[in-house]
Amino acid sequence: MSATGPIDQRNQDATCYVGNLDEQLSEELLWEMMLQAGPVVNVHMPRDKVTGSHQGYGFVEFRSEEDADYALKVMNMVKLFGKPIRVNKASQDKKTLEVGANLFVGGLDPDVDEKMLYDTFSAFGTITETPKVMRDPDTGNSKGYGFVSYDSFEASDLAIECMHNQYLCNKQIQVQYAFKKDSKTERHGSQAERLLAANNPLKIRPNTMFSAGQASAAFGAPPPPPPPQSASLASMGGPAYGMIAPPPPPPPPPAMPAQMPPPPPPGGLVPPPPPPMMMPPPPPPGGMLAGMVMPPPPPPSMPVMMPPPPPPPPPPR
Repeated sequence: MSATGPIDQRNQDATCYVGNLDEQLSEELLWEMMLQAGPVVNVHMPRDKVTGSHQGYGFVEFRSEEDADYALKVMNMVKLFGKPIRVNKASQDKKTLEVGANLFVGGLDPDVDEKMLYDTFSAFGTITETPKVMRDPDTGNSKGYGFVSYDSFEASDLAIECMHNQYLCNKQIQVQYAFKKDSKTERHGSQAERLLAANNPLKIRPNTMFSAGQASAAFGAPPPPPPPQSASLASMGGPAYGMIAPPPPPPPPPAMPAQMPPPPPPGGLVPPPPPPMMMPPPPPPGGMLAGMVMPPPPPPSMPVMMPPPPPPPPPPR
């Protein structure tokens, strides 16, 4: 399962660097876990030549770059043996120099762990190292503070501005620059560190193109116009841009249109007057009865045929 060839023969774009590994983790277990994201080609965990234990990190090569990108999205900060692992592209490993944008986060609730810190503070920029929550070595309980490191002072300044004195898990936290190593008075974020960070050619810009408008502006194209909003919705305080308006009620049945005269023809010509209304003809003289058509008289009835009289009796003899 380990690499069989030199590192330069691997597909670096399809290889992920996996750090902050527990000493109990093996190549087989790392292979099985990364297999959930995509087909794995090989796994390599550098080991100490004397003790034989791995050094807390490894490399996982996938079959395609898409699988490596998917593993970066779903496997980063997943806990193994109680430790959140750090997953990023191996082609980017060690390219970002530490610029000193290190923050101290105090007042943490005991339920806040490294993943919650990462999910909260990664919204402001690229985090270069796994956030640390300081814990008691005997009990493993949080001491109530931790550290977050960014790759630029723009991200750290934004995190301080947005998160200082805000609430995380119902507790108010304090966010400020951490003290430098071996110093209890000097903090990170000095002008000298900012000048060195501004001149760092290997600095990787965080992804800030979260919408189509910003992405289009980054490539020089104007952002798409907002969808049209009807005048009725705008006058009535309708839904804002981006919200789906409810369908309008069905319109009432149209009323019978009034008979309007036709528009005048072009050229200023006066239209002909409408034809006069047809009136019924006047009745004939003689009143109403004279104008009525009388039915013909009935034919004369046939005379009733009477039977002939009986013949007279014969004279007596």
